[in-house]
Amino acid sequence: MQIKNIIFDLGGVLLDVDYDATIQAFKEQNVTDFDSFFTQAAQVKLFDRLDKGEIPPQEFRDTLRQLSGVRIGDQQIDEAWNAMLGPFPEERMTLLKKVKTHYRTFLLSNTNAIHYPVYQEYMKVRFGMNGLEDLFEKQYLSYRIGMRKPDVEIFQHVVDDSGLHPGETLFIDDSLQHVQGAEKAGLHAVHLDVLNGSDITRLFNKNGLLSHPVSS
Repeated sequence: MQIKNIIFDLGGVLLDVDYDATIQAFKEQNVTDFDSFFTQAAQVKLFDRLDKGEIPPQEFRDTLRQLSGVRIGDQQIDEAWNAMLGPFPEERMTLLKKVKTHYRTFLLSNTNAIHYPVYQEYMKVRFGMNGLEDLFEKQYLSYRIGMRKPDVEIFQHVVDDSGLHPGETLFIDDSLQHVQGAEKAGLHAVHLDVLNGSDITRLFNKNGLLSHPVSS
């Protein structure tokens, strides 16, 4: 069964992400013991809750202040949190437009209400687009649908909502655990190893077709 649908991750696959930039930005705001602070935030599932839309941005900021013990303004928190967001290389934009002519394309991203407006504004300024939604048949954002990768339920939601056949669907992500979640849901999946130089453009030929078609 040939691939007819492709679900793309956003950060790390289409949009460059630099987590160290956020670490450095918080340190510049006197959150010096960032590793300990980050661990505490992870333990209370602060980032997961923000990604699932379970808490509003203000509660996220207030909790960050409490965990860090540093008086830091809302704007400074947002700037540090968004520092990880890098560019959307033009060659990936060109690729997506070609891929859309051969496959049904979707976006599935763990993102939040602080990051997402930054993506949208970037797309408007950089490419003159309304936003990310212009690139896909439909986008699925964790903070809007209340689910998060790598949970199987989020992949099942995408499949059911858009009427996809899992065996005809390919998911591409730079996180191995997310790829494993997709496979548990019956999708084909590719782990894009960006830390070792892999790039989404290498999975497709110049016409936007998968270089090595996946079949079941």
